[in-house]
Amino acid sequence: MLVAFLIGLLSTLHCFGMCGGLVGAMTMSLEPNIRKNASQLGLYTLAYNGGRIMSYAVAGFLVGLFGQTLKDYLMPENGIDFLRLIASVLIIAMGFYIAGWFPHFSRIEKLGRPLWKILQPIGQRLLPVKNIWQAFLFGAVWGWLPCGLVYYILLISPASDGALNSAFFMLFFGLGTLTPMMAAGFLTGRLAPIRQSQKIRHIAGIVLIIMGLISLLLASYPDAHRMLQFHIF
Repeated sequence: MLVAFLIGLLSTLHCFGMCGGLVGAMTMSLEPNIRKNASQLGLYTLAYNGGRIMSYAVAGFLVGLFGQTLKDYLMPENGIDFLRLIASVLIIAMGFYIAGWFPHFSRIEKLGRPLWKILQPIGQRLLPVKNIWQAFLFGAVWGWLPCGLVYYILLISPASDGALNSAFFMLFFGLGTLTPMMAAGFLTGRLAPIRQSQKIRHIAGIVLIIMGLISLLLASYPDAHRMLQFHIF
């Protein structure tokens, strides 16, 4: 869960670049009196992000359920150790992706485009946002936006061992992205210098690579990993 949260936090620049425009669209669709009221704007932005994070948790549950079924069928004895090895490699790959050193990893986004073609018109019909509930629904739709980072996290989530743990893994990832995306709601139009910061992007990528290497080391020694593992269910 800590790894998921840190990945979300370290993906700040990616989130700004990928979703900053959507946050801006929601913010600019609000009534002027709401945009000028910090507490009201905060509530709408929180509802928007709450819907997004809920979608991540639902996706995590579905992917975790599939991974658990596949593991129990194909590798009932040591399947979870194999999944943790794969997850560690994917964390390292995400480090290169976040740092911008291997942009081809974004090709995974093609997997979600058919679903997004269905959901995008629904999201557009929810604009302009008139109330908190509508902001939550808009965020719930936005949570399914094709995003390479989210897809890699989803592929890692089954290593949490169980559908509910996978859902919580995605929930903690979403919480890690909450602070930067809340900031995006308040700083609409002023994020360009942050988005273009290659230095911050490189540092975040290196930290992820180090995390992945540590995870890979732990995954190579299952007994040590189990001693450090924290399960919610």
